[in-house]
Amino acid sequence: MNFETIEYGVEAGVALLMLNRPKTLNSFNTQMHEEVRQAMKDVRTNKAVRCLVITGAGKGFCAGQDLNDRSVAATEEAPDLGESVERNYNPLIRSIMTLEKPVICAVNGVAAGAGSSIALACDIVLAARSASFIQAFCKIGVIPDSGGTWNLPRTLGLPRAKGLALLGDKLSAEKAESWGMIWQCVDDESLMEETLTLAKHLATQPTKGLGTIKKLLNASYSNPLHQQLELEKEAMRMLGQTADYREGVSAFFEKRKPEFIGE
Repeated sequence: MNFETIEYGVEAGVALLMLNRPKTLNSFNTQMHEEVRQAMKDVRTNKAVRCLVITGAGKGFCAGQDLNDRSVAATEEAPDLGESVERNYNPLIRSIMTLEKPVICAVNGVAAGAGSSIALACDIVLAARSASFIQAFCKIGVIPDSGGTWNLPRTLGLPRAKGLALLGDKLSAEKAESWGMIWQCVDDESLMEETLTLAKHLATQPTKGLGTIKKLLNASYSNPLHQQLELEKEAMRMLGQTADYREGVSAFFEKRKPEFIGE
């Protein structure tokens, strides 16, 4: 696949999707949305992919929407922002959060607006020490979209979510880690090394099991206990039939390292 606004490749079970509009801090335009959709389709259907890494080129992770891409003159009709969300951002967040494979986000610089929301939609977030997160929506009179109003309070709790969303203050990577918003803050120069080490590890693990863990944890936000217990039962029933479960049990009894195939 040939892309102009992203870089995408698969190696050793790891798909690397790099947003690549560094001059705009990797903000999204229509072309980038389309190219990300194509890459995500491959991630979902390609059996060789067992883990996805999302990061950005240059000094920023993602500054959200490129306002130049949908700006209008003062005399023109106001844009339908809901249409943009429905066509582009909502499908992207769904594709990340429902992907039955682990997704790691490597935040290499500022993650603002939808860029912050995209990071929060990923399963494990590593951020460079110089990185930051900004809920910039309030600065232009809109709301945290791309799942922001759903993921932010569940990640941080309502008081901190409201503070960040209403004030639009910059949150450092170190504070994001201390608040439990991200998995780990690492030195800038080791971000990708640590990210890829983690991704390569996850790519050797029982992918179906990991995908089901992700699915059930996300479902637990809104399910009552009895419904979650039923989901756990059905998940165990299904996973007990997989090749990776059999391999894991065999390796345990044979005191050897398991060789999972992701099925």
